[in-house]
Amino acid sequence: MITYIALLRAVNVGGTGKLPMADLKALCERAGFAKVKTYIASGNVVFESKLPEAKTKAALESELKRYAGKPVGVLLRSAAEMVAILKSNPFPQAAPNLTVAIFLDAAPPKDTLKNVVHQNAGEEIELGTREIYVHYPKGQGDSKLRIPAAKEGTARNMNTIAKLAEMAAAL
Repeated sequence: MITYIALLRAVNVGGTGKLPMADLKALCERAGFAKVKTYIASGNVVFESKLPEAKTKAALESELKRYAGKPVGVLLRSAAEMVAILKSNPFPQAAPNLTVAIFLDAAPPKDTLKNVVHQNAGEEIELGTREIYVHYPKGQGDSKLRIPAAKEGTARNMNTIAKLAEMAAAL
């Protein structure tokens, strides 16, 4: 069994994509996953699967589409990858609630940084393996930062990433 962390896009954010975490847990179990645990209501779920990453992702996306009636984006990481993401945070001195990793399906394009728009003074961006790290020293709420390469990704702050890594390690 492989321990995975699934991060859903646009779930329970700003009144869109309503998905109760009890329903998310049930559809993960229906997909054949074991030891399913959700974390906060923004589409985070930790579980074990016998399937390799691509098949696990496809199974979860299929269940979510059946539930929601439309595709729901899923970004998947193994427990080891989540720990590596946390350790690779290029802004370790920054407040963890003001630093995010934007999860992507593939490596960020090489031109990611030059295509960024509306970057405010102090906002920092670094590229990871399949992530884009961003430090928002004044928070995300008033930021106008746009990262076109992040359009199909989903962000989690370092506190959430640490908790998900901890949950995955406990399975």
